[in-house]
Amino acid sequence: MHLNAADVEAIERATVQAVAPAQVDTLAGWLLPMDHGTINRARSAVPLHHGAHDAALFDAIRERYTAAGLAPVFRLPEVPAFEAGLHLLRAQGFEPHQTTFTQTCATAALAQARVPAMRVELADTPDAAWMAMYLGECLDPVDGAHRARSLSRAVGTRFASLRENGETVACGAASFSHGWLGVHGMRTAAAHRGRGLAGALMRAMAQEAQRQGIAHTFLQVDAGNTGALALYRRLGFQSAWAYAYWRRAPVPHAA
Repeated sequence: MHLNAADVEAIERATVQAVAPAQVDTLAGWLLPMDHGTINRARSAVPLHHGAHDAALFDAIRERYTAAGLAPVFRLPEVPAFEAGLHLLRAQGFEPHQTTFTQTCATAALAQARVPAMRVELADTPDAAWMAMYLGECLDPVDGAHRARSLSRAVGTRFASLRENGETVACGAASFSHGWLGVHGMRTAAAHRGRGLAGALMRAMAQEAQRQGIAHTFLQVDAGNTGALALYRRLGFQSAWAYAYWRRAPVPHAA
């Protein structure tokens, strides 16, 4: 689908709302989410449009984060208009990490996806079983605590669970805001992967979005997650743009 400038802004605002940072500042076409947690999207500056930006803003944004006691991080789209800003960041020691695709599809198509027919529960708050599936057995406990705290602050999010024999086997979070359905936090238990559970969750999310009159859906997926990329392609998603997190490498301590 073709995205216009209003779509880009809506997706970025919806993304920040879904990750629920402790504080969000603004500056001349940018959102500056600020959080001391571990969720990258909740603590990285992001532009609200993909046109030209004043390169001087990068210094102003860096100073805002530093003043807040946070390491400056920029979540920047890989588009020509940002070449000057990226050159400036490289000169200051910033490097790109974790290339990620923002993907979109029509909600109606997702709501009709050919996936296994399963009962999916949508709740306004995450229960203990949802949280256990989302956080996973191997997740760092500090990271888990930060993510749980962010979820407790999220507005406009519903929590999808798929259960079998009393066990939660897959989960996800659906944000409904700024005219978009945002798909986040998809998890499937290792023993149940390959059965189409993620697709069933996303179809249920899309059906709820249709009831709310939301015509478009987006998600973000790591460029190296080949399994998820293949699934989303089968469900009708296409990449709208790629982005990376620009941050400085840690300064090594003297021996």
